[in-house]
Amino acid sequence: MTRTVGTTVRGIRAPIINEGDDLVEIVVHSVTASMASEKFDLMDRDVIGITESFVARAQGNYVSLEDIASAVKEKYTGEIAVLFPILSRNRFSMILKAVAMSVKKVHLFLKYPSDEMGNPLMEIERMSETGINPYIDVLTEEKYRQLFGDNVPHPFTGIDYVRHYKGLAQNGNIEIILANNPTVALSYTGEILTADVHARHRTKRILKAAGAEKVYGLDDLLTKPVNGSGYNPEFGLLGSNKATETSVKLFPRDGKTVVNKIQQAMLERTGKHVEVLIYGDGAFKDPQCGIWELADPVVSPGYTDGLRGTPNEIKIKFIADNDLEGLRGREKEEAIKERIKQKGKDPLGSDEAIGTTPRQLPDLLGSLCDLTSGSGDKGTPIVLVQGYFDDFSKE
Repeated sequence: MTRTVGTTVRGIRAPIINEGDDLVEIVVHSVTASMASEKFDLMDRDVIGITESFVARAQGNYVSLEDIASAVKEKYTGEIAVLFPILSRNRFSMILKAVAMSVKKVHLFLKYPSDEMGNPLMEIERMSETGINPYIDVLTEEKYRQLFGDNVPHPFTGIDYVRHYKGLAQNGNIEIILANNPTVALSYTGEILTADVHARHRTKRILKAAGAEKVYGLDDLLTKPVNGSGYNPEFGLLGSNKATETSVKLFPRDGKTVVNKIQQAMLERTGKHVEVLIYGDGAFKDPQCGIWELADPVVSPGYTDGLRGTPNEIKIKFIADNDLEGLRGREKEEAIKERIKQKGKDPLGSDEAIGTTPRQLPDLLGSLCDLTSGSGDKGTPIVLVQGYFDDFSKE
């Protein structure tokens, strides 16, 4: 029978995981139990995705506000400038609260008209009307309020982030400034903590070149345990989320080891060689308000070797409309299948690959998994993707 389905994606329900649980066994059991219940088979090169929080919770990878404050005190001795954080209660509020606990004064610099994820502090049209030049103008909190009002709500959450962040101060020790040039911070203090995610390396280089006394990033804090806490040697506090009112969950560590163990366990249990990745935020952008989802430092902090690289695809509709324009029906389908079989190892750059997606496989698959599992109450922290590496020529 002619195959009628290509890629399928299943959200796999799993038990609520706790610190110390056998993550590998839970993942393997959840997938195989779903296979038995839903009557489907596993194939070689199917992909199992596991949410980063599932892994981090099993690892017990948490830190307290006191742990963060201790890490800050270890690196800074005076007033500090915190540059360009994400506007997020989940991602940054707890970190800012801990920083404010640890130093005398925090000069908090916010990018405008929006942070690097697209979360706005002001309407861009209103900014233009005021005559502000975002490349050079620096706004105090007082000037910001004069121009944009006492309440500037986020379009999704309704939170006024300038007010929210100011309210996390310890005895009023947070000063908020809106600016886009990182060197402006050096007029306030030479001790800098960069809080941006994807632009952090550039921000650090600019500040060091400008003569900053100390420059660290969130990725430099909690790279090792503090008083027995969790840690992440590669990303530090980047990728963390609020856990409780006094703690945050870090991005999982040892991702490569985790996915390799799951891959081996699935092979032993099912005889199938699957690929495995850990995924966090997907790499996509909201079309309504322009907010980019990827607040984690990477989409996937761990994946098996078979997920390295980019897709190797050619564009069916380009071939159909050009090289095979004169064919119809079954003859055209067979001709297209033959072209797919004969494609080179890397067709990117050729006309027949125009419009394909040359993004990294972990980013594509991680985004697919994130959209499937969501971030709320679906209860499917494991995602099974089948047929992703098949093409139109496979029966």
